[in-house]
Amino acid sequence: MKQIVAEAGAPYGSAYHFFPGGKAQLGEEVIRTSGAAYLGLIAQLFPEPGPRADPALATAEAFAAAAVTLRELDYADPCPVATIALEVASTNQTLRGAAAEVFDSWIDGLAAYYSACGIAGPAARDIATSVIGLLEGAFMLGRTARSTQPVLTAATAAAAVVRATRAPSTEA
Repeated sequence: MKQIVAEAGAPYGSAYHFFPGGKAQLGEEVIRTSGAAYLGLIAQLFPEPGPRADPALATAEAFAAAAVTLRELDYADPCPVATIALEVASTNQTLRGAAAEVFDSWIDGLAAYYSACGIAGPAARDIATSVIGLLEGAFMLGRTARSTQPVLTAATAAAAVVRATRAPSTEA
């Protein structure tokens, strides 16, 4: 907390005024705030949904954009929520719970998009879970390899998952 306050140039007491729960409360707020911001980014990557939308293509294009972002960040942390989640999943219930809620919000948002494109509710959620899992795993592999290739490879797999479960009435 001292380092955070020093970096912010704020009085030490202000940290505990705004975050009386200390580091755990600050960490939870960071997860929730970052999660909401990233949910907005996810929404920007997908075009308007609808029965004529191509959710498989939109998914592949979203991964391609994520690969560009990964490279632009010089393979630094493209998803701070995942980084924190990996660190605390088995040691801090509050932060683990906050990260789980954020991931659920992303899955819900993506599932709503897939549903609006004509994919049935339960299948849409399954697809969204798979797509988020593929992206997060690809980010980890891309960071360690310092390459966008894992994200681009995952793009193909994610699009195939969407394509394979797309409702027959929405196929061209």
